[in-house]
Amino acid sequence: MWKARHDAYWATRATWPGRQTLATDVCVPISRLADCIAETEADIKRLGLISPIVGHVGDGNFHATPVINPDDAGELAALHEFLDRLAARAIAMEGTCTGEHGIGQGKIRYLEKEFGPEGVAVMRALKNALDPVGILNPGKLFV
Repeated sequence: MWKARHDAYWATRATWPGRQTLATDVCVPISRLADCIAETEADIKRLGLISPIVGHVGDGNFHATPVINPDDAGELAALHEFLDRLAARAIAMEGTCTGEHGIGQGKIRYLEKEFGPEGVAVMRALKNALDPVGILNPGKLFV
């Protein structure tokens, strides 16, 4: 199972050579999982994207892997709309915009939507307490 989960990304890349892939994930309560996946699939179709979905759904987590031509402005716009809607959907369903990979540079903009300004302030305070001189991942999340 672990190998299949790991290899899904590489299989996606091999299926559409010459295109770029982006791995993203969200996690929602299991009671909302089917709705979240169905709405995500509807977005993929409506936006004209290619994006296989895989997951270890027993914990409500699934991965979407959009496949795009980065030189196509229309595909890039569709990708950004897809990612914004996916994150907002997961948060609205009392889930998280990230499942297991944490907040990367691409999901920083969703932090306040998920945790509120107070939550982000606590995160910033913890980062400053643990890294007062800013040497751990400088400029990545909190500066």
